[in-house]
Amino acid sequence: MSAAPILEVRDLDLFYGDAAALEDVALDVGAGEIVAIIGANGAGKSSLIRTIHGIEKPRRGRILFKGQDIAGWPSHRVADLGIGQVAEGRQIFAGLTVEENLDVGGFLPRGRATRARNRDRVYALFPRLAERRGQHAGTMSGGEQQMLAIGRCLMGEPELIMFDEPSLGLAPAIVQEVFGIIEQLNRDGITVILVEQNVAVSLKLAGRAYVLENGRIVLSGTGQELLDHEGVRQAYLGM
Repeated sequence: MSAAPILEVRDLDLFYGDAAALEDVALDVGAGEIVAIIGANGAGKSSLIRTIHGIEKPRRGRILFKGQDIAGWPSHRVADLGIGQVAEGRQIFAGLTVEENLDVGGFLPRGRATRARNRDRVYALFPRLAERRGQHAGTMSGGEQQMLAIGRCLMGEPELIMFDEPSLGLAPAIVQEVFGIIEQLNRDGITVILVEQNVAVSLKLAGRAYVLENGRIVLSGTGQELLDHEGVRQAYLGM
């Protein structure tokens, strides 16, 4: 990792009752990187994202964002610090319009002063959202809802965005569009953590990646190194 870490996770444990979801997890994310987290269903990927974002409270460990330990912080404080999340299943507000959904994202203190500028940025990035700004979000296609979820996250001016299964349930053409948007956001300077069921695509996008199995990091390297790794190819790429 050449860039200084914007996020450092150290010795992280998360339990649901007596069951361990994460054990002794450690990883680094450099500023400006795309870092992929891969693993089977139930490996702990979403639990890791939720713990970083303050939705789950770790039993042990540190989560350092730009050197500040945020482990255990409530999620609204984490978001206002500059960590955004595009959750699995999109979780847009179906009964609100596109513009109202975006306004919800702009309620974070860090985004309030620039809400109008950020909305214009979202509409420039997603022209279809601009066309549908008065439409109720629940009536849009899955791809449009995913764009809205990303746009709502951008309204809070995040420095780091965690994407949890962004291609889930989308048509192949829309999947390519979503990944292209993630690449564009990264080129614009946003650091990305990517959890994605399409392992081959995520490893091609990522500068570095970690393999999570049964709540533990078992392997790490560059995206290309993991693409070439025999165990990864057999377990996740069917090769």
